[in-house]
Amino acid sequence: MKAVAIQTYGGPEGLAVVDLPAPKPAAGQVLIATEAVGVGGVDTVIRSGVLAAYGFKEGHIPGSEVAGTVTAVGDGVDVSWIGRRVWGFTGTGGGYVEQAVVSVEETLPLPVNLSAVDAVTLGSSGVVAHFGLRHAHFAPGETVLVRGAAGSIGIMAVQLAARGGAAAVAVTTSSAERGKRLRELGATHVLDRSGEGGEDAPAGYDVIIDVVAGGDMPTFFDRLNPNGRMVTVGIVAGQPPADFGARIMSAFQKSMSFATFSTDTVTVAERRAVRGEQFAAASRGEIETVVHELLSLDQAVLAHQKMDAGEVFGRIVLAP
Repeated sequence: MKAVAIQTYGGPEGLAVVDLPAPKPAAGQVLIATEAVGVGGVDTVIRSGVLAAYGFKEGHIPGSEVAGTVTAVGDGVDVSWIGRRVWGFTGTGGGYVEQAVVSVEETLPLPVNLSAVDAVTLGSSGVVAHFGLRHAHFAPGETVLVRGAAGSIGIMAVQLAARGGAAAVAVTTSSAERGKRLRELGATHVLDRSGEGGEDAPAGYDVIIDVVAGGDMPTFFDRLNPNGRMVTVGIVAGQPPADFGARIMSAFQKSMSFATFSTDTVTVAERRAVRGEQFAAASRGEIETVVHELLSLDQAVLAHQKMDAGEVFGRIVLAP
């Protein structure tokens, strides 16, 4: 089968199309003939080599979510799965393939009118946004800032905060055009990447959902209200400075807090329940999925180039 592997860590040119034997599902797994593969920010971070200390080796196949049709099942899996359209979570890799093996626990049937492309646009990002807001103890009536709102996680955080009754939903983004599109999705104030601008924008925020991290992250502590909470759900700009906590300590009397969030700390059952609800909501048109571009699997290098250049609004999807 055709797959995309990281031959050399670094730039997008380190990705290459390779031929691999077709996999067979082990016990507790299903085999999915992929129709759509989501390209996520974590894929580019892994490819860059930043996470090499976590054991990623050359030959690693990126991609964490796929959607398609189950063609085979492993021991202990009900054969009724065969022929069903599903979304599947492959973990930290294994998604850029024509055929993916996925744990049946991380496999979810799709509503009839939800496409495979929409499923991989929403499947992971919606869950991260939902539980990220929960981790921040977001409550109706509070003000929210989404830092890095143009990606799939940010877009979902904007929609969920607005649907959840936020008093204001501010976003940081790179252009007026993106700001206009984010307003259509529920944003009330549009700021530049540094958090400046925005007519009548709140002076401070109760919750900041940060998808970016990087060197500028500590400056956003200054934008938290007393008792404000910042939750970082991604590191698309890399790690923050080692001394970033000093910024919080310097404002000790504001009782601010900072946390990271990973869905690894959420049970499979909770993730499945929320994802199922979001898939159903999207199928009814209550949540909008934003697809930047649909590319073929062998265009993975181009997809990563666009991601690195900051050109993507929403999600790029690969079609094997």
